[in-house]
Amino acid sequence: MINPILIRSDFPILSRTVNGVPLVYFDNAATTQKPTSVIDALSNYYLTINSNVHRGVHRLSMEATEEFEKARISVAKFINAKSSRSIVWTRNTTESINLVAHSWAKKNISKGDKIVVSQLEHHSNLVPWQQIAMERDAQLVIIPISDEGVLDLSNIDVLLDSSTKLLAITHISNALGTINPVKDLISLARKHDAFVLVDGAQSAPHLPIDVQDLDCDFFVFSGHKMLGPTGIGVLYTKEEILLDMDPFLTGGEMVMQVWDQKASWNDLPMKFEAGTPNIADVIAFGSAISYLENLGMDNVRKHEIDLTKYALEALSKIDGLNLLGPCDTNNQAGVISFDISSIHPHDVGTFLDQRGIAIRTGHHCSMPLMHRLNLPATARASFYIYNTFEEVDKLVDSIVGAIEFFGK
Repeated sequence: MINPILIRSDFPILSRTVNGVPLVYFDNAATTQKPTSVIDALSNYYLTINSNVHRGVHRLSMEATEEFEKARISVAKFINAKSSRSIVWTRNTTESINLVAHSWAKKNISKGDKIVVSQLEHHSNLVPWQQIAMERDAQLVIIPISDEGVLDLSNIDVLLDSSTKLLAITHISNALGTINPVKDLISLARKHDAFVLVDGAQSAPHLPIDVQDLDCDFFVFSGHKMLGPTGIGVLYTKEEILLDMDPFLTGGEMVMQVWDQKASWNDLPMKFEAGTPNIADVIAFGSAISYLENLGMDNVRKHEIDLTKYALEALSKIDGLNLLGPCDTNNQAGVISFDISSIHPHDVGTFLDQRGIAIRTGHHCSMPLMHRLNLPATARASFYIYNTFEEVDKLVDSIVGAIEFFGK
């Protein structure tokens, strides 16, 4: 079990005040706060072992390389990858998806092929495939959603067929919290020999992940949404696919041999990591992984289910507030989006901020989803391991206060 009161002492920022009141941080789907152990790992690198990796025989370089690669091994274990050779460092989830689009899709997507995505996608898992579809004269197919914000799979056998080359699907919607049945969709894709990319930006921080059990070809996520620093993303790819892919960037580090007129590529995964990497943040991300492993991802999920149930029940009693998404923790993560018909979401967010409560308002980089909902924007509260029931009570009371204030 998770005790958020004890956990909060590990997060210095949670002790600060905003507008004279204690901070309530409910914008975790955008980025999470960082524990002292992660901050210390980041500063310790610069204080004690600052050096480039893979290239030096001196002590500092060897120690930095050891910590850098230890983090890669930790990530591979965290998602149950067969080998750390399947783990490529990027800047974020967006770059991971773009790497696949440029290094795999341009080589494998042909005229007439289908690329299947959903109406729940973040722009990062939509716009790259729009570009590939246009460049390769392929067809971009959208899985629609129901009014409850879950995938409408009634026509999936038509959408996902023998022409499908790639299914690129979000595991959890950042805008609604919907947990998609990715394992079932992967099984369907396999019947048509389609490849599958899973956007795990919102699932890796909140659910136990086993890429071998999922049997996805690509799995992508970001460190900063799971207690790690910004500037670190992960691309997991099945090793046999990665071996066949061309480099995304070329230059130093990713080469094995260079001659006047040609070059050969380095071993995996360095073949895809050109130039000096983000060493300090990778090492600190390793500490974030350790922190989550010590808590246990099953416990992380259980805490969020309890918080989300509590919040959904309380918010559902507020007159004038419309909850969006499944509103069922069996297929909803710790993300709650809502709309108040009489108040613009930005006004709600500003009102809550005056009371120290940080939520996210806007289209959440999911404009097609907003079009489907017929809304310009929503307000979104998203939970994590350090959030408490008392904070949910403050959120609910403040929303009621906002409705009363703007009603006047």
